[in-house]
Amino acid sequence: MPRIIGVDIPGNKRIEFSLRYLYGVGPAKALEIIEKVGIPAELKAKDLTQDQIAAITKILQDDMLVEGDLRRAVAADIRRLQQINCYRGIRHRRNLPVHGQRTKTNARTRKGKKITIGAIRDKTQRRLAAKG
Repeated sequence: MPRIIGVDIPGNKRIEFSLRYLYGVGPAKALEIIEKVGIPAELKAKDLTQDQIAAITKILQDDMLVEGDLRRAVAADIRRLQQINCYRGIRHRRNLPVHGQRTKTNARTRKGKKITIGAIRDKTQRRLAAKG
């Protein structure tokens, strides 16, 4: 398993697919990196030489935001939106969908488990709720 920028990439896969295990590297960027370094796309990640790994690492560090730097940049962008109280920032703060999706139904991934609000009809459940 070769290690690139602190991440173990799977050695048994082709390099174009292994590079996608890095946060911020998708299909297009993976192919772009391979072309810049001059590696054949069908080469397995375990067959990379130290020079090739060093070249890939240099490209990732110099030209692209990946892994920790990208995560910090995204978090800073979200924090900025929340501080200026724009609509998107408020949606992030309330853990609601940001990109205009409906929330009357669905949106459970973002909103979390359904919380029932209202009267508790069962008397034993009502007593338990009053104690807690």
